[in-house]
Amino acid sequence: MDQLIVKNGKELRCGYTTGSCATAAAKACAMMLLTEEVANVVIINTPKGITLTLQVEDIVRQKEWVTCSISKDAGDDPDVTNGMKISARVERSQEGIQIDGGTGVGRVTKEGLSCAVGEAAINPIPRQMIMEALLGVALRYKYKGGFSVLISAENGEEIAKKTFNPRLGVVDGISILGTSGIVEPMSEKALIDTIHLEINSKTVSNGEYLLISPGNYGRDFALREFGLDIELGVKCSNFIGETIDYAVYKKVKNILLIGHAGKLCKIAGGIMNTHSRVADCRCEIFAAHAALAGASQEQIKQIMEAITTEEISNLLQKFGLSSQVFESILKKIQYHLNQRAAFNCKIEVIMFTNKSWTFYQTVGANLAIKKVKEVLFYK
Repeated sequence: MDQLIVKNGKELRCGYTTGSCATAAAKACAMMLLTEEVANVVIINTPKGITLTLQVEDIVRQKEWVTCSISKDAGDDPDVTNGMKISARVERSQEGIQIDGGTGVGRVTKEGLSCAVGEAAINPIPRQMIMEALLGVALRYKYKGGFSVLISAENGEEIAKKTFNPRLGVVDGISILGTSGIVEPMSEKALIDTIHLEINSKTVSNGEYLLISPGNYGRDFALREFGLDIELGVKCSNFIGETIDYAVYKKVKNILLIGHAGKLCKIAGGIMNTHSRVADCRCEIFAAHAALAGASQEQIKQIMEAITTEEISNLLQKFGLSSQVFESILKKIQYHLNQRAAFNCKIEVIMFTNKSWTFYQTVGANLAIKKVKEVLFYK
């Protein structure tokens, strides 16, 4: 792949995801199943809008099924799945498209993930990519039947041990991932530099109020609930502390931080880089605040054994402790943020969960919302 991005003054080569590999392998198999042709290369479209032309390997053709593989290329991103082969086996079926995981693809054993318990860990966007690619093949060759697809990953069970899959309840293999189809190399310094540039841009005409979010996740929710477009704010990624530091340096007086509970709750433990590789104490933080709210030992144990923040949120609702726990965590988040800012600016927080889009906010958040909207959106 020759797609490049520039980060920190360097050209870095992009790669493609395991989801793109699975899609390409499945499409090549379907093409060879329906024709007499051998597909040595295959072209797929990615959600990011980039077209990939990939080499097809390990082709085995039979009358009723075809298998082949695509080698994963992560570009210049440090990725444990780089170089592994993602394979597909496609056969005809009566109707529809059935997608499952074979050897090396993990199986979901716990609730709270994007795949249901018992399903192969092939995430929704890669599934959709595979389905759209196969529907396109069927239309091209005027095929009226269906396809049965089995996705496998070379050495997936061993490679998965180097990922968070075992902790998340995904067993026996890797997850087939990717929301854009493309892997963009990560550079921590480049990301922080980008955050600084964003803050510089936002404070040129207004140095008083700043809207911050880890990313665009929850944008529709924020627009619907508050009329806030977080796309127009600063994206801090995992670098909460660095963002606060630079905002203080730029003499910002008020900050509104909005984000998902799974990320923001870590700040309640004084964690200012929320990447899971740096620290992941979500269960511990919720368990501690649940204990303060009067949770029983058994309830605390259930929280500690939860896999996701959504599962914890459901448990707290079941225990009748949601408001007390989330409000307690919010106070601690605000405390640590103000400490980080050395009380040089006022920081308000909105924290949401994504199942029912329940949200909790600090006392001054409503005023901050009003001021941010006035300053940023209605000049």
